[in-house]
Amino acid sequence: MFNTRLHRARKAAGLSMRDLGARVGISHASIKKYEDGVAMPSSDILIGLSRALNVRTEYFFRPEQVALDGIEYRKRSSLPKKRLDAITHEVIDQIERRVELEKLFPQSPVKLFATVVGLIKPVTEFDQIEEVADSVRAAWNLGLDPIPDLIDVLETNGIRVFMIEADAENKFDGLAARVSGMPIVVVGRHWPGDRQRFTLAHELGHLMLENRLLDDHDEEMACNRFAGAFLFPRASVLQELGQHRNAIELKELGLLKEEFGLSMAGILYRARDLGIISTGYREEQAKLFRFKGWYRKEPGPEYPTEKAHIFEQLVFHALAEEYIGESKAAEMMSMPLQQFRRVRSMECVEELNRAVANQ
Repeated sequence: MFNTRLHRARKAAGLSMRDLGARVGISHASIKKYEDGVAMPSSDILIGLSRALNVRTEYFFRPEQVALDGIEYRKRSSLPKKRLDAITHEVIDQIERRVELEKLFPQSPVKLFATVVGLIKPVTEFDQIEEVADSVRAAWNLGLDPIPDLIDVLETNGIRVFMIEADAENKFDGLAARVSGMPIVVVGRHWPGDRQRFTLAHELGHLMLENRLLDDHDEEMACNRFAGAFLFPRASVLQELGQHRNAIELKELGLLKEEFGLSMAGILYRARDLGIISTGYREEQAKLFRFKGWYRKEPGPEYPTEKAHIFEQLVFHALAEEYIGESKAAEMMSMPLQQFRRVRSMECVEELNRAVANQ
């Protein structure tokens, strides 16, 4: 147990055995013995390891373990394996805490995920994906309005969402997997909101289109189409842009992005897919976006990032019902007990906001 968790925490921190040993003041050979399970550290070294790896000592002895099934990264080819390993270990730690927390409740506080009943099968044409997205919206009572809090919608319908610090290299594009049949999606915490939302909707597309596409269909392209249709439904696009346009003003795209949380480039794709603008005009605008560098950062204010509140709410729910005590709650939120007490009493609003953002 201890050796596995030490290995996982080291990988999540992106440290070699030699690096970790140097931080703690011991040899890399000692670290290897701990990870091989042939030796256990003293209490002083254990504290040093927890500080070096930024985990509480309780982490090393947490009983619950999970395995990611069917793990699928949305990544660029240049993302190093070392970084992928670190991301995987970081995600597993968050999932373990989430699973452990949910098991404390007499009844599961989160509903099971289920594919919407009655979706088209098989999907023979990409235009039918519009109907699939509309059906999911209808089943989830979302109507045709913009979705202000997409994470809350997914969590409410049984899809766990996790956020990680994956922004330094900007090469991680998301992760989807299952844990004991439970679908999870992982995005970068500090990505622009429209990027988070498109990734979340894209992964929802994988879940809803599973086993519905023909073999010769490009699943990634299909899920991109679903994401756009889910975030900005066909009826809303036609209402906002009309049946046919020769051109769309840049400011107009910015206003629609602000309303629906889909990127300006994504809105142009929607307009092309629905026949509102020509393929040639969309390609012309794509060239302009590349020339201006807008494919990296679009003009105008960024769409606000999504916020994940469910985990914190469950922690305080469990604390209020006395399923856990303060020490366990602090461990689950990965913070010192004194800091947790300040957060619990709301003595410092900034500290509370920072704690929520770091989950």
